[in-house]
Amino acid sequence: QVQLVESGGGLVQPGGSLRLSCVASGTALENYAVAWFRQVPGKEREGVSCITSEYLTTVYPDSVKGRFTISRDNSRNTVYLQMNSLKPEDTAVYYCATALLRLCSGRYAEEYDYWGQGTTVTVSS
Repeated sequence: QVQLVESGGGLVQPGGSLRLSCVASGTALENYAVAWFRQVPGKEREGVSCITSEYLTTVYPDSVKGRFTISRDNSRNTVYLQMNSLKPEDTAVYYCATALLRLCSGRYAEEYDYWGQGTTVTVSS
């Protein structure tokens, strides 16, 4: 049984930083791509970034390019999302997900099978 658990969310002022963590159990994440998504009420879940098993990374929305960085530590079975220069529009519930494939499955939520419960990020002064 694959389980993903996110952490690291919280309240941060505009311009601040947060690092989200996604820890897996039930599988060795090193073999698979992992993606981060975010969702605000009333909107579809949005793909943010993905990292393959070979450490290739993709950032999907232009709005976070240059500010968000995805990385992984296979020794900790963990994938991270470093978020810098945060803006109020980054406020959302952030989720990690995997399709248990080596390559990223794209930016759409329906392509991923396993999800964490989410961690809330609030950017506000």
